[in-house]
Amino acid sequence: MVKRLFDLLGATLALLLLSPLLLVVALAVRLDSPGPVFYRQQRVGRGGVPFKIHKFRTMRHGAGGPLLTVGDDPRITRVGAFLRRTRIDELPQFIDVLLGHMSLVGPRPEVPRFVALYPPELRARVLAVRPGITDPASLAFIDEARLLAAAADPEREYVQVILPAKLQHAAEYAERASLATDLGVLWRTLRLLLRQV
Repeated sequence: MVKRLFDLLGATLALLLLSPLLLVVALAVRLDSPGPVFYRQQRVGRGGVPFKIHKFRTMRHGAGGPLLTVGDDPRITRVGAFLRRTRIDELPQFIDVLLGHMSLVGPRPEVPRFVALYPPELRARVLAVRPGITDPASLAFIDEARLLAAAADPEREYVQVILPAKLQHAAEYAERASLATDLGVLWRTLRLLLRQV
């Protein structure tokens, strides 16, 4: 109950304070390439319930291709490259927090394809809590795009190396989550993001 109240207050405050930035980014996305401002993708939430996540669109509208994006992907727009590098494309997820699909801090929500690969013992632990905008695994793999770009087979690298490590981080977080740990993760995330800008 305390965590949910903290999420609601934090997401509401963030959307209010960031509203000028969000409006500018929305305009930039629309002017940079044809298509909607938001990109919606199905992710798996708490208890295995699917939901549509909000992100600023960073790719050409209608572009197909692999789920993982690495290196200088030609699908990424000019504005999209900046939004991805600074993580600004993730800011609309405060909407998902207000809707109750996500938390400020929690295991990052995955697409169904990768959730299907979760070992049963970790799946139950990771999906027992709301997914979050940030979490310890995201901080540990802040350079995930670079690691994948350097791999001969990015998807294999993700499935066999990165995903298992992220799941372990997520399971450990789910077991010891508290308001104090969430505040610590948010502070570390803010520091890292400020370095990216």
